Amino acid sequence: MLHKPDGQPVRTGRNLPVAIASGVALGALVLLSIYPYSAGFVAITSAAVLIGLREINRGLAAVGGRLAVPPLAVGGVAMQVCAYFGGAQWLVGATALTAIAALSWRLRSGSEGYVRDAGATLFTLVYLPFLLGTWQLLIATPDDGPERLIAFILVTISSDIGGYFAGILVGRHKMAPVISPNKTWEGFGGSVLACMLVGALTVVLMLDGPVWAGAVLGLAVVLAATVGDLIESMFKRDLGLKDMGRFMPGHGGLLDRVDSLLIAGPVAWVVLSLLVA
Repeated sequence: MLHKPDGQPVRTGRNLPVAIASGVALGALVLLSIYPYSAGFVAITSAAVLIGLREINRGLAAVGGRLAVPPLAVGGVAMQVCAYFGGAQWLVGATALTAIAALSWRLRSGSEGYVRDAGATLFTLVYLPFLLGTWQLLIATPDDGPERLIAFILVTISSDIGGYFAGILVGRHKMAPVISPNKTWEGFGGSVLACMLVGALTVVLMLDGPVWAGAVLGLAVVLAATVGDLIESMFKRDLGLKDMGRFMPGHGGLLDRVDSLLIAGPVAWVVLSLLVA
């Protein structure tokens, strides 16, 4: 058991062996889908769209909200295919068409609650399939796409790991007590250091880029990952949920595991596209 500097035992709130095993299994699944044929990753993000859509829909149903599930499901999967084979333009086009289809689908249920449900539907469209589509933009990059995706995942995960251990060992000052009571500024500092270090290493060793670009990637990702974690925490609090689901033992729902990765995806794509040739 870990102990804080004052000798008090650290309470993690989760079964760490089970959580680590679940994370390793998910990582192995991602690697198997990337090599030797990177298009196989489309199946992974498509499955994530459907699982995440189910989690959000169940959460919203508890407070009376309704999603346009069929067009979101079909369009969300199509967005993954379009992002990988057609790039950013196709992703934007598929997103727009899915939005139109989803808003039209909701017309069938009348005007009562239309704005509420339309807002929830558009939020889900952007938050889930669109942000997942940016992962496809990363992996579809010619020559080193799989390595860019792996670098992005490693840097984002390092934010969680660095923040977790710094927070539980030396964390004292709350960052956002109303939204996420366990998040501290000391933990955020650990996330920044871990992300910049891993970013520098991955960009240099995997992408043959400059050290400073890796440090910028790490800093950008840690900011995005922290915001992503706070967004999902706010979302769950608004719905009165502790976890989005029970998809992964030790982690809760799928969205509980990829909250940071969702927001960090487009940020990593932009930074790597601009700074690493």
